Amino acid sequence: MSILSVLWHNSAKRPSDRSPRSLGSTVLKLTLIGLLLTIGACGQRSRTASKIAQDTQQAEDFDNSLTFNAVTLEEFDNKGQLWWKVKATQASYSKDKKVARLQQPQGEFFQDGKSILQVKGQSGEVQQNGQTVYLRGKISATDTRDGLVMQGDELEWQPKNDLVIVRNNLTGTHRQLKISAKEGRFYSRKQQLELLGQVNAQATNPDLQFRSEHVIWQIDKKTLTSDRPLQIDRLAKNAVTDRATANQGVADLNTRTVTLKQNAQITLADPPAQLASNALVWNLNEQTIVSDQLLTINNPAQQVTLSGNQGRMDLKNKMLYLTGDVRGVGTKNQSQLNSDRLNWNIVTQRFEADGNVKYQQGQPPMNLAGPRATGTLRDQNILVSGGRVVTEFVP
Repeated sequence: MSILSVLWHNSAKRPSDRSPRSLGSTVLKLTLIGLLLTIGACGQRSRTASKIAQDTQQAEDFDNSLTFNAVTLEEFDNKGQLWWKVKATQASYSKDKKVARLQQPQGEFFQDGKSILQVKGQSGEVQQNGQTVYLRGKISATDTRDGLVMQGDELEWQPKNDLVIVRNNLTGTHRQLKISAKEGRFYSRKQQLELLGQVNAQATNPDLQFRSEHVIWQIDKKTLTSDRPLQIDRLAKNAVTDRATANQGVADLNTRTVTLKQNAQITLADPPAQLASNALVWNLNEQTIVSDQLLTINNPAQQVTLSGNQGRMDLKNKMLYLTGDVRGVGTKNQSQLNSDRLNWNIVTQRFEADGNVKYQQGQPPMNLAGPRATGTLRDQNILVSGGRVVTEFVP
């Protein structure tokens, strides 16, 4: 059904009282505004003239006789199911009948015959024989299924693609998140919102803030995914306690886990430590951080750096477990520990190491080797045991 036939089909329509004279007055006002602007800035003249010409052309493109007040427009898909229904205080048609301009539009978007979005704006357009609907000026769109509310300056609805695009100053609220971005692409059938440009998503359960330039929010799965550099802050009373960064990552609000990939780093407040790897899984429920790749832990306060091919940090018990080519370095006293496995208490700095243990220190110069070792690096109190132990004093 064409836009024109939809308009004429509506029983509430009536001709507008606009006349060619009122249209001419509008063009005259635009011309006067343009002349005033040119007095203040010569550099604006060409742009002002272009804008006047554009507005004048657009006015000429619309047929004053095809303007209606208090109208309802509808469009149906090829199955006869309602696609969208929009009410407007006024609608005007272009001379080629391909575009309808709307004032104060509000209505509903449908999917499989069921209402999925309630929308409104200050103005709008229907284009391409009802295939695309635009709303502009303080737009809002509310998902009737789960309560997602999106607001912005412009909305585009493509019913064939089940796609709603909100541009310019997007903000949104939902029971899972509060969001903001330059643009959002809402795929209504998949219930997925793609956020673009200066993305900020704040969750309350868990209390996290997710920042990136590109985020995909799968609403039903409660996940936030980014393939761009990202920052995730853990908050307590609106203050940042821990911070995670990476080139890619996923925050799962359902399982309360954060998965980080490529140049991943987590900076913790308690215990004070920095973890770095190309793969980190932070479980907020279990209070663990796990990596199946090379993991490096830096403790600046104790001047100790630890690394291993794999590792797990128990945040609740303040314990670190490393396996595979483990290395511990104490920069304060130039000491180094190597082993196959290492258990490290982050608070007391006491460790248990086993498997090809080697220890060396600078002052006094000494090397130790054996199956197992316990002690602390910071005070050079090391006990090597469990079989053949080799002690070497360096002159």
